[in-house]
Amino acid sequence: MKDKIVLITGSTDGIGKQTAIELVRLGATVVLHGRSAERGQAALDEVRRITGSDKLDYVAADLSSQKQVRALADQVREKYERLHVLINNAAVVMNKRQLTEDGREMTFAVNHLAPFLLTHLLLDVLKRGAPARIVNVSSGTHQGARMDFDNLQGEKRYDGYTAYALSKLGNVLFTYELAERLKGTGVTVNCLHPGVITTKLLRAGWGSAGASLEEGAATPVYLASAPEVETVTGQYFVRKQPAPSAAPTHDTKLRQEFWKVSARLTGLA
Repeated sequence: MKDKIVLITGSTDGIGKQTAIELVRLGATVVLHGRSAERGQAALDEVRRITGSDKLDYVAADLSSQKQVRALADQVREKYERLHVLINNAAVVMNKRQLTEDGREMTFAVNHLAPFLLTHLLLDVLKRGAPARIVNVSSGTHQGARMDFDNLQGEKRYDGYTAYALSKLGNVLFTYELAERLKGTGVTVNCLHPGVITTKLLRAGWGSAGASLEEGAATPVYLASAPEVETVTGQYFVRKQPAPSAAPTHDTKLRQEFWKVSARLTGLA
């Protein structure tokens, strides 16, 4: 990973921060991301102390705001001519329905619309960094989700778990469709289930504990760095192995329709 530049969203704690630590240890320059400068500086200091490396940077943005997502992309593009890995890791789970400043449901906005928009805005620097990789952190919860275009944002009924699972289904649909569209560019796109990991998100949504952060970071690190998956694209991984994803993710028409809706909701249509 020497001379590779990696951006990881949601990397001031949890799986994102552990992923950053592992990739810095492999020699990468890692750009951390979080919502506030204070938390960013604290994460930078911690990762620097653990790894002994200064190959670190930080960008701040609230991913619930599309204006801030665009500003984040501008900041990265101004500072880095090339990007070799983008890991869309940031996620939230909301027990009550909340709307963002853009009028979008919070879980859907942060977990799907933000990575959809950010990835599009960074495609030029990723293509210049080719061979480059996009890694989307999804979840096994997507297996039970149903794509309901009439209730994408909890307009008719809202349940926190259902909204989270739907957003994670969105991550897989986006991954597969983007992989098709990027064929021949040298940019690969894969997604993964990190496992049931002890994180702030797990405690907030389910009030329970899971496996270690090291286990949670293992598959994102693998997809970001392993030579054997450099040309693999459009796959869903569990425990560093390709795994079956939910049946709806293989519906080409559904993927394309979801893409159109996502593009409209992010102003990319």
